Amino acid sequence: MSARPRLLILSFSDIRSDARVLRQVRLLRDDYELTTCGYGEAPEGVAGHVRIPDELVYWHKDRSLLLQRRYAAVYRTNAVVAYLDERLPRDHFDIVLADDADTVPLALTLRPRRGVHADLHEYATRQNEESWRWRWFVAPYYRWLVRTFVTRAASVSTVGAGLAAEYRREFGIEADVVVNAAPFRDAEPGPVGNPVRLVHSGLARRNRQLEVMTEAVEGTAADVTLDLYLMPNDPAYLAELKERTAGSARVTVRDPVPHDRLAETLSTYDVGVFVLPPLTFNYRWTLPNKFFDFVQARLGILVGPSPEMAGLVREHGLGAVTDGFATQDLVRTLDRLDPAEVAAWKRASHDVAARFSAEEQVQGWARALERIPARRTD
Repeated sequence: MSARPRLLILSFSDIRSDARVLRQVRLLRDDYELTTCGYGEAPEGVAGHVRIPDELVYWHKDRSLLLQRRYAAVYRTNAVVAYLDERLPRDHFDIVLADDADTVPLALTLRPRRGVHADLHEYATRQNEESWRWRWFVAPYYRWLVRTFVTRAASVSTVGAGLAAEYRREFGIEADVVVNAAPFRDAEPGPVGNPVRLVHSGLARRNRQLEVMTEAVEGTAADVTLDLYLMPNDPAYLAELKERTAGSARVTVRDPVPHDRLAETLSTYDVGVFVLPPLTFNYRWTLPNKFFDFVQARLGILVGPSPEMAGLVREHGLGAVTDGFATQDLVRTLDRLDPAEVAAWKRASHDVAARFSAEEQVQGWARALERIPARRTD
């Protein structure tokens, strides 16, 4: 019996709490001798784990070198890269699955026998483009990084068709699409509540303008409530949201729940809502975890006209799409909310739950890794 191929999953995140990377681990740990590298403890079922010390900051870049556009030195002197450069073995792994563009140069230096697969969670060169400083000083670094290193990966994947098209247009990269699908949950849609129960889960970040949703629920004539389960990414902004909604009979800001309990928690609601103003390219083309969490919870889905989410909602009859991203756009949609229609949306989510499950969608990674030997040229 031949030994399993050696695979390294390399991520500058805490893998146990990074839903996308954790899906890679669960998909691949039985077919490969799997080593992981990231912050925090080892995920379950891996053969080995290289832990990044918590005090090392992966996103920090030497400002002086960045201003001088000495990009190779910027990368080489990063604390995490320097630490791992001395601890990850060369010529040992068959494949490295590199999560996000920052990990790809390091992955290539490890000289995996069959090659590197790059999984790009965002459009790397436009991550924080709402900041002029980022556009002027950091974006050119990421363009260099993608153009110089990601183009050398044996295969590439990303989270949505819009991002894949832009990687093709700007860099000539052909990226497969692996969406952020949640594990399949064997369940039936619940009855529609009275009032209709809206829910949102995700990050508390100021530039997500979550107040669009809270103000719309306060302003609609429809009989609805909204609960928000928010991660404290921006504590000051989260505190503001809690203060603004403290006296509300309709809106409640709740503590986040562990991801393995999220679908069960969401299933007690009727409609998942996410209206995200397109302040950045990545926001415009977002197709986030929460969309698929809503499906597995058998909820209707109410979104703004973000192309990826809106397209799936319309194609499968999963819910409603607002005309725009402003509070009044959402108010108008909520005003038309009909409980019988919400019940139909919930049934539609049930109909696509198996298709839009992690078990189906993540096979794209398995197929990409299997194809690497055929793509690799020496």
